[in-house]
Amino acid sequence: MKSIAADRRRRSRAGLAVVTALLAPLAASAAEGMWTLDRLPLKHLQAEYGFAPDAAWVQHAQRSAVRIAGGCSGSFVTPQGLVMTNHHCVRECVQQISTAKKDYVAAGFYATELKDEVQCPTIELNRLDRISDVTARVKKATAGLQGAEFSKAQKGEQSKIEAECVGDDKEHTRCDVVELYHGGVYDLYKYHRFQDVRLVFAPEESIAFFGGDPDNFNFPRYDLDIGLLRAYEDGKPAQVADYFPFSANGAEAGELTMVLGHPGATQRQLTVAQLERLRDVDLVSRLLYGSEARGLLNRFAEEGSEPARTSESERFYLENGIKALKGELQALLDPKVFDVKRKEEAELRAYVNANPARKAKYGKAWDEIAQAQGVYRDIETRWKFIEGRRGFQSDYYYFARSLVRGAAERGKPNAERLREFTESALPTLTQDLLSNAPVYPEFETVRLGWSLTKLREWLGADDPFVRQVLRKESPEDMAARLVSGTKLGDPAVRKALWEGGQAAIDASDDPFILLAKQTDPEARALRKRYEYEVEAVEKKNAELLAQARFDKYGTSVYPDATFTLRLSDGVVKGWDEKGQPVPPFTDIAGAFERATGFDPFKLPESWVKAKDRLNSAQRFDFVTTNDIIGGNSGSPTINRKAEIVGLVFDGNIESLGGAFWFDERVNRTVAVHSGAIVEALRQVYSAERIAGEIEAARKN
Repeated sequence: MKSIAADRRRRSRAGLAVVTALLAPLAASAAEGMWTLDRLPLKHLQAEYGFAPDAAWVQHAQRSAVRIAGGCSGSFVTPQGLVMTNHHCVRECVQQISTAKKDYVAAGFYATELKDEVQCPTIELNRLDRISDVTARVKKATAGLQGAEFSKAQKGEQSKIEAECVGDDKEHTRCDVVELYHGGVYDLYKYHRFQDVRLVFAPEESIAFFGGDPDNFNFPRYDLDIGLLRAYEDGKPAQVADYFPFSANGAEAGELTMVLGHPGATQRQLTVAQLERLRDVDLVSRLLYGSEARGLLNRFAEEGSEPARTSESERFYLENGIKALKGELQALLDPKVFDVKRKEEAELRAYVNANPARKAKYGKAWDEIAQAQGVYRDIETRWKFIEGRRGFQSDYYYFARSLVRGAAERGKPNAERLREFTESALPTLTQDLLSNAPVYPEFETVRLGWSLTKLREWLGADDPFVRQVLRKESPEDMAARLVSGTKLGDPAVRKALWEGGQAAIDASDDPFILLAKQTDPEARALRKRYEYEVEAVEKKNAELLAQARFDKYGTSVYPDATFTLRLSDGVVKGWDEKGQPVPPFTDIAGAFERATGFDPFKLPESWVKAKDRLNSAQRFDFVTTNDIIGGNSGSPTINRKAEIVGLVFDGNIESLGGAFWFDERVNRTVAVHSGAIVEALRQVYSAERIAGEIEAARKN
């Protein structure tokens, strides 16, 4: 599953894998590229496919796509605000509306009537309405500044721009200043915000994730990884002028396909020093921590059906993330990766050093970035465990720190606040903070107690911060005391503390509020050091390197992914694996042939009963050469008519190296076929209301 979706507060996912080709620096191959819609490679599209989208086509595509703020993509597919995305992108919502008596993750969900559509507590949809270049304004604010002053000026100016863009309409408008080309370009993205989002349909997880972990990041696949949502405004389905209708037949082999989605993050333009840090520090620690957490969660799930259900989403996303991270590490351990990256860097350095003016302007950038990596290595563990909450794994702690920081930050001028507390960011934060999503005390006790043991283990029992937090308590006893004494599981309590501001926080005796107040000074100090001594240095010098690349290559290259709307082009095409051809399509008959009756290859009962009604020859999943990465989960795959031919949900194992580069020979995007979606809605789920709505939209 290609997604960034996850931990309730956002888990990012990245990809990795087998390196099979050496790519020319910054030169896009035939299907390579995650292109912003205001800088599409029009000459390439015309030359490669005879396709020249005009401004109207681009605007329609832009306004038909949506972003799921927690880390996925989607699209409007009917004028009544029906949104198509992946099951694993709505999975958290499905679990949140489930109970011990009714597990919709296992059983599936379908709203047979409009009134049965259920609001998702924490989902926000964003539709991109406008892109504006604000590079000159941001760079003017940061001109001549370094370190802390650069960081403050940059973030302050970004906050000012966003606040001006939102104006008085923060309920419906979201504005983000986006750094492209690692600061070479700053664009302002203005979105229409939908926060009343309701679940319409989600199949059983056993068909949405058929094949489970063994098939994950592989092909052939037989997954109906779809979730249907609906955007509402003023209590009614949103009426949208732009949407992608379903194609009548889908796409054929060799046909042009375009993916419109929000790839989360790539590292294709990082320096060698940054990639070495990623390999040696970040990935190793994340894998060690994640692997131990997986053991804890699996053990907790074995305690009974309710522990298994309440920890299900955490286990699902964690397992998926570990597989992705292992592949990323594998890719960076391959010497070929660094051979290519060093070659790219040497070529750009040679270009810079060949001219005295360029050398004076850009020549020190690589060395300063490298020096910042040393600072990062010094603070990385403390920063992740304290500011990054790795040592405080608990929704209650997340609530408490948001409340404590929110009280302090909202009293400051907007431009001086932490970025997540600026006026433009508050609607998303408050939706999450004040939602009625359930919190499970038993699960919270177990994972908080475990993470406190990791805090002590990684920082040391004699560390002053650890001693301040634990005092004479064991991690497990402390977690039990905090969870049993807190009232932050009640949204009404959180709302009162949020609205009461600093006075309410000062008066609170909730144990998690007290813990958050106790830990916040050290967390803020670490955040400042990271932002001023690492992030600011990287950003300032990345801007210089971006300008050097512009000088050498022009702007005919795409920027690294930033969870902003991108278009990638490709074709329906299989590949050769170890000399054996992999066909581009699977069909419904193949799902029944692959089924064993045992998890993870057990088809749900609804499919077994519907077997004779289903068209066994209907194409099920397919692969294309589109360039995607985590965050593209739920992206529509469209044809040149801007019709849905598929729904992206994964990539093959080779595609995971897309974090670092793209190899069209073997990198493949995996999507659900549009025909399989309609076939399943009608023949398996008797979801005629929704299938009919989709069909009517196609005919309009």
